Order: sequence, then C-alpha cells, then structure tokens
Amino acid sequence: MNEYEIAILFDPDLEVDLEKATSKIEKILADNKAKVTATDNWGKRKLAYQIKKHDNAVYVIYTAEVPGENVQKIENILNITEEVIRFLIVRVDQKAVAKAEAEKVRKAEQAAKRSDREDKEEDEE
Repeated sequence: MNEYEIAILFDPDLEVDLEKATSKIEKILADNKAKVTATDNWGKRKLAYQIKKHDNAVYVIYTAEVPGENVQKIENILNITEEVIRFLIVRVDQKAVAKAEAEKVRKAEQAAKRSDREDKEEDEE
C-alpha cells in the first residue's frame, strides 16, 4: 500500500450539499481498497482559469493508502463522476515529508533560542 494525496475539485454548486458528494467519493475509494487517513476541506476557491465553465470550485484533499494497482481504477471512475470537475492523484514523497518535518523542528528550536536570548537581555537591563 502506497500513500497518495487525492485532490478533488467539486462543482461549486455542490457547496450546499457537499456531504453527499464527499460520501460518494469516499465510497469509490473504499470500493477500491483505499484507506482514507485524512480529509481536508479547503472550501470554495477561485480557479486560475475556467474549468467546465466554472470560475470557482470546492477543494477537498484526501490522504489515503491505496494499492498501486487500484490507482488507475480510481482515476477512471473519477473521470466519469459528475460532481468532480477536476482531480489529481499524487504519491506522497516520504523523504520530502521527513525533510520538511525536520526543517520545521529546526526552525522551532531556533525561535526558542532567540526567545531565550531576548528574555536574558531584558533581565540584564
């Protein structure tokens, strides 16, 4: 099982009843042995260019563990799903994620050191 990020742009008219559309997508993923580990709803956003005569779309990002042989099946189903105006399936690069996490920790440590230094300087004054 590989980890994938699945970005789906829903028809903006579905914003009111998005629950039905997302449950349909989650069923498609489950039927193809995908295990959804996280869902991130970004809400309605303006598109850089029109897609199927829409200027806006509702962005929902799924993180899922999917068997490699089922990715193509999921793509084929999403291509014919009415609610979806565009989608992108990308395999997560674990090395890049680990590097980003290490960088985040390093920056947090630097910020803590700076804060400690500033506190000491204030105490000396």
